[in-house]
Amino acid sequence: MQVFAEEVALRQNGIDAIRELLGSKPRPIGWTERRQRLDEVGSVWPVADDVVLETVNCDGIPGEWSLAPGSDSSRVLIFFHGGGYCSGSILSHRRMVTEAGRAARMRTLAIGYRLAPEHPYPAAHEDAMRAWRFVRGQGIRADHIAVAGDSAGGNLSITLISSLRTADEPLPACAWLISPWTDLTMSGATLDTKDTVDPIIHKGYLRELADAYVPAAVDRKDPLISPLFADLRGFPPMLIQVGSAETLLSDAVRFAAAAGSADIDVTLEIWPHMIHAWPLWNAGLEDGRRALANAGRFIRAHV
Repeated sequence: MQVFAEEVALRQNGIDAIRELLGSKPRPIGWTERRQRLDEVGSVWPVADDVVLETVNCDGIPGEWSLAPGSDSSRVLIFFHGGGYCSGSILSHRRMVTEAGRAARMRTLAIGYRLAPEHPYPAAHEDAMRAWRFVRGQGIRADHIAVAGDSAGGNLSITLISSLRTADEPLPACAWLISPWTDLTMSGATLDTKDTVDPIIHKGYLRELADAYVPAAVDRKDPLISPLFADLRGFPPMLIQVGSAETLLSDAVRFAAAAGSADIDVTLEIWPHMIHAWPLWNAGLEDGRRALANAGRFIRAHV
């Protein structure tokens, strides 16, 4: 019991340090300032020295390849960053993406899709599809590709699969979703019950992001906006990771249930004490590294 208690204390101390980091940089008002803040808190720890980075133009969309030693360049993890469609970047998520590639033992492609409010829906979705076609155009088979994303990037991963299935095109081998934002109607119960423990995501902030991304005439129950309401039949295996201290916990749990009801191979991991997109800080957070290791095993088992 004593050893277990010490392990719990260490984990809590680790996430407490991340909470302190976030608290030291409160979210500003302007979009430019918010983007800068996420880049700063997301890139506190740099990329490991042994990772090779290469900037790439994905048919007009900024991208970045990464390759860790021992990784297979013929298999690709396409990653869409989070940030509520309005912030986030290749820089803010670089450490997480590159270490995910190491864990999965494959090449990664981080996508710098267009952001709202300058580029509202469907800009990010169009860019996700363009990134997919770019990778396929490199001669990479669909079953050698995994798609992944955190928060809004998890939404993009799901809706990309929906669009490919509608077009009767080959689907990726699997999807890895971290703290996915699946319901832009904001009907999840934990938006209220977890509000006091989540240091990042609150209902008012989410509503502001949704207003910036979704035009007023678009129904937010549209499955391409809120994939919680999508028909998920025929989807590839999915791993969903979410923290217990997240207001978006309900988004992940309800989406996992919907996938399971559609007979999809879905694994849901709820991590005690963890906050929104905690693997971002894997360099300084043991549970972030453990989450990436789990994701790597899942992806290797399917790609």
